[in-house]
Amino acid sequence: MCLLAFNLSTFYLISFNSTTINPSIIQNNEPKYELLIDDNSIKNLNKINDLNIRVHELLRIRSSVLKELRSLERNRTSIIQELTEHNNELEKLKSTIGKKSSELERIQMHIKQAVVAQKEAKVLVGSMIEPPLNLLPKQAQEKISIENEKTTITRHYNHDDCHMNNCFDFSRCSLFSSFYVFIYDNHNDHVSSIYRIIYDKFRSNIHVTNDPRIACIYLLIISENFPHLNDRISFQNYLDTLPYWAGDGRNHIIFNLNSKIDLNSIGLNVKKAILVQNQFDSSSLRHSFDLVIPDVNIIHFYSLNLNGKIFSPQLSPAKRKYFLTFLGRISDDNSDHNNNNNSYDDNLQLIIKNTMINLSTKHSVVNHNEFLFDFDCDEKTKKLCDNQTIILLESTFTLIPIIINNHHNIHRNHDFYLRLFNALSTGSIPIIISNDIVSLPFEDVIDWRKATIRLPIARITELYVLLKTYTDADIIELRRYGIHFYRTYFSNLDQFIATFFAYFGTFRLQIPPSSPPSYRSTYYYNQPKYDILTNSSDLLLTNPLLYDNDLSDGDEFLGPIEPPFASISYRRNYSITMNQLYSIWNDVSLTPFHTFPSLPFDPVLPSESKFIGSSYGFRPIGAGLGGSGKEFSEALGGNQIREQFTIVILTYERENVLLLVLSHLKNLPYLNKVVIVWNSPQPPSEDIIWPDIGVDIVVIKSEHNSLNNRFIPFDEIKTEAILSIDDDTNLRHDEIIFAFRVWREARDRIVGFPARFHAWDSNQKSWFYNSSYTCEYSMILTGAAFFHKYYSYLYSYSMPSSIRDKVDEFMNCEDIAMNFLVSHVTRKPPIKVTSKWTFRCPACQTGLSENQSEHFLKRHKCINYFISIYGYMPLLYTQFRADSVLFKTRVSHDKQKCFKYI
Repeated sequence: MCLLAFNLSTFYLISFNSTTINPSIIQNNEPKYELLIDDNSIKNLNKINDLNIRVHELLRIRSSVLKELRSLERNRTSIIQELTEHNNELEKLKSTIGKKSSELERIQMHIKQAVVAQKEAKVLVGSMIEPPLNLLPKQAQEKISIENEKTTITRHYNHDDCHMNNCFDFSRCSLFSSFYVFIYDNHNDHVSSIYRIIYDKFRSNIHVTNDPRIACIYLLIISENFPHLNDRISFQNYLDTLPYWAGDGRNHIIFNLNSKIDLNSIGLNVKKAILVQNQFDSSSLRHSFDLVIPDVNIIHFYSLNLNGKIFSPQLSPAKRKYFLTFLGRISDDNSDHNNNNNSYDDNLQLIIKNTMINLSTKHSVVNHNEFLFDFDCDEKTKKLCDNQTIILLESTFTLIPIIINNHHNIHRNHDFYLRLFNALSTGSIPIIISNDIVSLPFEDVIDWRKATIRLPIARITELYVLLKTYTDADIIELRRYGIHFYRTYFSNLDQFIATFFAYFGTFRLQIPPSSPPSYRSTYYYNQPKYDILTNSSDLLLTNPLLYDNDLSDGDEFLGPIEPPFASISYRRNYSITMNQLYSIWNDVSLTPFHTFPSLPFDPVLPSESKFIGSSYGFRPIGAGLGGSGKEFSEALGGNQIREQFTIVILTYERENVLLLVLSHLKNLPYLNKVVIVWNSPQPPSEDIIWPDIGVDIVVIKSEHNSLNNRFIPFDEIKTEAILSIDDDTNLRHDEIIFAFRVWREARDRIVGFPARFHAWDSNQKSWFYNSSYTCEYSMILTGAAFFHKYYSYLYSYSMPSSIRDKVDEFMNCEDIAMNFLVSHVTRKPPIKVTSKWTFRCPACQTGLSENQSEHFLKRHKCINYFISIYGYMPLLYTQFRADSVLFKTRVSHDKQKCFKYI
């Protein structure tokens, strides 16, 4: 309407010049115009004028309304924007509330864990027994009282008089002190060179002390040129005047190196001293007190022939060229012997000889060259003895007959030990045929049944059929233990002397062996002065790799963040010595020479024990009720007490890559410490900034650039579990935790990610290294693998040093060497976890193995060289990998999987 009125008014104004009409003018017009302008028209014009005024008012109102609407629109937009901001803030608050709630749950769970730990600590204070300080004697052994001396000296100690309980003073040898031995000096200038060598070897042993006041045992070594050897009275006076003889020789060991003389046979009264020599008369040996040993000269002779090298006969084939051999001297006539005893011995030897001849004749038609018997080989003729080692290397079994007469049934001649050690060192299984019980060296602790076959002469006619029943696996196992016993206890003077002391310390006195050598590290001490990275650090902001989505764990809760604590160490050193002495002397995986902080073979408690009486340290899933992902992530569970792991990183001049790897370890559950082995001769950059990952980072200076440094048992490693990674290995938190959980159930194995295998080249008749995808594997690369610290000790101190030398020569193969070692010790393959096969490092400009062809060639050579050292291929195949229990399993909406992505 307003627009219509506006249009009419406009039309009218256009038709007339003015809005006021003069009536006179109108009157002069023609009548037709007069009819138009009348009173009504004037009234209408007035109305139109009013309308015009109203239109203007309406336009004004319209303009005002538009301004108001624009103002309201601006206010509306502002309100909507503010509302959006508030909604966003509300969402953030909701997200924060969710995170804080989750964090609160975790803190509550941490508090619950801390409460349990506190209760355990209180119980532990009263129940954990720690050894006291070293309990050592205050002074050297003194002479006994006159009355006791009279009664003691007048007695002649024969084989019925002395045993450890009544002739040894245990008060000088506390279970909780070290085993110390004092050696008397022999000032004779005419001693032989072999004696001087043996004496120096004894002096260099870790058990020897120069302080007689703290000694448990006093050792007197008798050489072949001992000045009193041919004069019994002079010899007796010499013993009685020894400064610590104490009148009766208690706690003394007389070590007779003269293989030709039995000190008892010259009438010497050693009283309460322990006599050690290679021969005894049956009437003079005090069983379980005196000790029969091999001729030390034989051991020294063999070690000289080997020239310090490891002689490694091959375990395969199980059945060698010769099935049974005999190399020795058996005469057909007895004309050289006049007494009845020698005739008796010769008759028994003839029985053995005739049986072997008949055996060879009977079976030679079917099995040609299955036997090799030579009865004219001895030290005098030397007809075949020169080739004896070569023949034994081709012999499956070798016959060693020994005839013991009534007068010298403990006598051990030179020839017997030569044959025994030669057979063991060449992998030929000794068949000991005797007319009486034969006692082999250190038989109280060494189970010779694992390496030899002992039969009475009466069984010789059944020998062939008996040996044929042995399977290839039986033969290989006998051969393996024979080589192990020889290498460990008799291969050289150092090993024999260590065996000698370990026998008296662990078996006779039940004192645990000494700890392995500790490795005192050298640090870069300026490390604590470096700044700590914060979350807003420039490095974090400028380096996108730190926030690589592929490596992020999201909100997945993987376990409580606990303060670092060490694994319990040396908790079984006495129980092992007391109750598992057989194992430490006979198992390939153990040794009697050292007590280790922990072992991967410790016994596991029954499941109910963690709830009934032995709950310390256990964290069962759901307090024993079990559960899915939520309950699983809150506790370690399993069959072992709670523990943590140490990450060891080997690095060489790749600081940026190393810092990236370290940054990914922030707030990693169950992490105790990170040990960085700095292999470069150059120290870290002065401006390097170590990231704050929630645990200590220790940077150790290496003495030299060696890949073997990866496996040094550093004192800084306080946990049983070690995660070895390269400085370019990036693993997600869930992958690490899963591998750690798997390792806890297979502590004696290597558990890790990249798998490889050894393959047989039928053309070259040798092994080669293969990294192709395969359905079975035999190695886990230690660039990302868990293993027990015990294997670090074995790698550094027990594994043949020639293997470590080869690693240094090639700057390669340390991971293969560790896999060989663990498989050799356990006879088990490693375990692979998850589907990861290789690792990619986008930020790495150079790798440890740039030339792939040369890298693989070195690894081929390493494998075959290591086999030559071990004598066989210790690696074993396996055809499965480990994934979490609920992986790819559908679970209800109210349950969680063990891991989101594994």
